[in-house]
Amino acid sequence: MKKLKEIFSGKHGKFTRYAIIITAVFFLFMLLKPGNNLINWVRTEIEISKQEKLIESYREQKRMLEDRIRFLESDRDTLEKYAREEFHLAAPGEDVYILED
Repeated sequence: MKKLKEIFSGKHGKFTRYAIIITAVFFLFMLLKPGNNLINWVRTEIEISKQEKLIESYREQKRMLEDRIRFLESDRDTLEKYAREEFHLAAPGEDVYILED
């Protein structure tokens, strides 16, 4: 504590106070200046993080859909059942009845 008091009241006390004030003003300017400031950097980092999570969820959905496509392409009976249920398709000569709740 004595050294700190000596720094502010010693031979170079005025210069030290001046340097601290200038440094504080500079940091405030960097924090609050319009355009490219620290607040925008933080907001941008948060937005990038959200977008990366969204991209990962889309990749997972894509993987699931690709697996489903492979499954439907490999098994003809499953593909036929899917086409009948989802698109109400029928073989020639069949009657289709659609029941809705």
